[in-house]
Amino acid sequence: MAGSTVIIGRKKGIERPALGTPIPTQKGFTLLLDCGANMDCKPSYLMQFGQIGAEYMQKALGVENPKVGLINVGTEEEKGNAAAKEAYGLLAESGLNFVGNVEAREIPAGAVDVAVCDGFVGNIVLKFMEGLSKTMLGIIKEELMASPISKLGALLAKGAFGKVKKRFDYREVGGAPFLGLSSLVVKAHGSSDAFAMKNAIIKCIDFEKQ
Repeated sequence: MAGSTVIIGRKKGIERPALGTPIPTQKGFTLLLDCGANMDCKPSYLMQFGQIGAEYMQKALGVENPKVGLINVGTEEEKGNAAAKEAYGLLAESGLNFVGNVEAREIPAGAVDVAVCDGFVGNIVLKFMEGLSKTMLGIIKEELMASPISKLGALLAKGAFGKVKKRFDYREVGGAPFLGLSSLVVKAHGSSDAFAMKNAIIKCIDFEKQ
């Protein structure tokens, strides 16, 4: 983030760029940001994350009037720490389609298009979802291979399981965009292979065309 900020520079009005990751949901994708670039955030940062996240969802993914939510420990307005409460007020007055606080359990259902949080919370949410999806797919595979009948069922459902696995494969996304810069920077996963890098480059090209 430091290199991107120094070399490319921030967009006007943006104090800190944020790392956003599109995560799969029942309704498509939710952009989670920040995912680890800013561990400690001022309320104004969180409001700006909502702005740049909504802009990215509109321009890069074609989502009209994206719903923005603030990740919190409850949906009530008065929930959370002092920073979250102040950020709630800023987001509510920002002109965004702000739907209020959202609990982490609501994200996989696609409750919001943009889920805003500081980098500490976002990285924990992201890593937990990565681990949970990998574990669940492993458990399903183990159970499907447990008997001849379940193996037959697995063969019949192979196509569907392949599609599910693809939706949770980080390589299909390629990388996470740094948003709030004057141009686009995509951070690839540390274990990215050639396929993931190809998709990261394609994402940059698609964004540049918008």
